[in-house]
Order: sequence, then structure tokens, then C-alpha cells
Amino acid sequence: MPLIPLRPLLEATRKHGFAQGAFNVNSVVQAQAVIEVHEMFRSAGIVQGADLANAFMGGRADFMKGTIEDKRRGARRIGEAVKKLAQDSPIPIVLHLDHGKDFESVKAAIAGGYTSVMIDGSPLPFDENVELTREVVKYAHARGVSVEGELGVLSGMEDDVFSEHSTYTNPLKAVEFFKKTGVDCLAISYGTKHGAVKGENVRLRKEIVIAVAENLKHEGIFGVLVSHGSSVVPQYIVEEINQLGGKISQAHGIPLDELKSVIKSGIGKINVDTDIRLAVTRNIREYFARNSSKKRNSVAEAVSTIWELMERNPEQFDPRGYLTPIMEDFIVGEGKDFAGKGSVGDIRDILACVKSGVREVVGSLIVEFGAVGHAAQVEVVSLDEMANRYRCMPTC
Repeated sequence: MPLIPLRPLLEATRKHGFAQGAFNVNSVVQAQAVIEVHEMFRSAGIVQGADLANAFMGGRADFMKGTIEDKRRGARRIGEAVKKLAQDSPIPIVLHLDHGKDFESVKAAIAGGYTSVMIDGSPLPFDENVELTREVVKYAHARGVSVEGELGVLSGMEDDVFSEHSTYTNPLKAVEFFKKTGVDCLAISYGTKHGAVKGENVRLRKEIVIAVAENLKHEGIFGVLVSHGSSVVPQYIVEEINQLGGKISQAHGIPLDELKSVIKSGIGKINVDTDIRLAVTRNIREYFARNSSKKRNSVAEAVSTIWELMERNPEQFDPRGYLTPIMEDFIVGEGKDFAGKGSVGDIRDILACVKSGVREVVGSLIVEFGAVGHAAQVEVVSLDEMANRYRCMPTC
């Protein structure tokens, strides 16, 4: 199938009462795994690349310093790959930009093939956030691309998104935001948190979700709410990492029951990143535990360097922090040749660890979020068709 914009999938979540997980990837290998699991469960899929993930996929190891050119290159890489994977897939796939930093980053993503974008104006004053988001909506909708905004600030850290304290979303301001910007969905702050350290026994402010959803319904406004910072941080994975030499402390996620309880209240898209990083890290540590000779193997220089990086920084669980020795192979996936120095078989083993970690997390959450079997209920709409619909929406 062709890639689709996010809007038809949002409409399906609203109509059928489920939530769609949006899973962050930093490579084609991970995107492929995300799509494969959704195919298995007959669920539509959201492959999500963060703004700085585009910089990394553009070949920038120090992605925190990524330039707009790095992001353009990365967006083209992941866009072309996911487009091809979607064409060969029986399910609808959305390629969504997470935490677009500015207008230029959004344009780079759209030019690269993203069919949905998020512009994060949440650090700005309300009126400036509205103005920025409205301009992005105007630009994206004209091209059939869906838009997510954000109102309210989540605490925690993810890439360059950081805040020490949360600012909860004002439900009345959320409705005003939808009216003034025309966004398709809105990320709200209601108690979730970026990163692996969210605190124990988190309780979500469900009344915020309910108030926004009910006010939107009363005003006759279509709008789906998005839950950021929603990794559940499975404790069994954290424990396994630490048993394998990692040092991850105070890691607690959003209780799964809490997340599931807000789906019926209006949350239709749930972002997950940290869980994938943790599962991939556990798998790679396990690989080295089973294959100790690879830790100091000059024949597989790149692979042994991965272990050295992991050993040097046992707190690290972001694969981008230790897979740099095979960075190109990690980004683009398997091919006839590998860019890294080392055994082809060893590199394939590492990539297999990456894929199996993604599948483990994504598969379990597709089931928990109630998205199993809904692929056929999502309308397949081209970008051109969606652009026509967006033009009609103000008057239809």
C-alpha cells in the first residue's frame, strides 16, 4: 500500500475506540521491524522518527548537533525506505515526524517523504505556539500531510526535549488551540513524562483528557489527543540489563493500566521510544554474554568496539550511543556489503538483536492498546486526496 497521512488512522481510532502506538525509530532496520509486527497483528502502523533521529539517520553521530542538511538527508533516507516497505505491505503505514523543532525541520521531513508531522511549540507562549502551529498546518495540509501540535510541557528528557517540571494542559486552552490552528491531533500534558525515570506508581490526570475530549465533542471539533512520554519501562527488561552488566537505576514507566484507562477517554495515539531502546540494549548485552569471544575479537573490530563502548558507559541504553562503530549498517540495514569493519555474520547478529528487541516491545503494546485487527478499518487515502479533503474541511 502507499504511505497514508495520519488523519484517516486517527479517525479510525476515534470510531472504533482503540489507540495506535507510535513507535520511534532511528534506522531502517528498526522501521522494518515495526512494520513486520504490525503486519502480523493486522494493525495499521505509525513509524515515527524524531527530529534529531533524522539528523542521526543523515549520518551525524553527534546528532544533538545535527544541522538542517543532516535532517534533510536523514529524512530522505528513512522516507524512501519506509515508502518501499509500505508499498510491499498489506497494511496502511504512516511515517510521522516526532517533535519537529522548527518550520525548517518540518519542511525537511515533508520533502523527505513524511506523511505526518509534529511541530512542538509547547515551550512558546500560547499565542506564539498557535501562530507557529497554524503556519505549519497551512503548509502541511496543502500537501495532504497531517499535523500534530503540543500544548503543555512534559517533564523529563528525550533527545533535546527537556523540562524539569510539567505544566499541565488547560482543557479550555486545548479547545481554543484546535479551533485556531486546525491541527489533527494534540499532545497534551496530563502526567506522563519523557525518559526512563518517570517515578514509581504514576497516576495520570485523566480528568484533563476527559475535559478536553468532552469540550471538543460539544464544540463539534474533530481532534484526537496524543500521549507523549508513555513508555511503560518493563521492569523485567531493566533487571535483565543490570544482570548483564548495565547500571540503570530509578527506571520506572507509566503503569500499563493507567495508559489503557485513558484510551476510551480520548487518547488515540500513544508515543513509545524508551521501551524500544531498553529492549535493544538488553538483547545486545545478552549477545555479548553468549559470545564472550566477540568482546575482544580483532577480526570483528567494529563489533568488539561496540562492547567497549557499552562497558565504558553501563548507564547508556540508547543504541545510538554505542552502535556508532556500525552506524551506517545500523541505519540502512542489511545489504550485500557492510560499511563497518568486521565479520558480516557478526554485524547481522547485532542487527538481529535490534530487530527482535523492537518486535518484543511493539508486539506487546499493539495488543495492550487494542489495535489488533483494525488495519482494514483504516481508509487508505493518498496525499493528493487528503489535500483535497483538507481544502474542503473549512466549508464542508
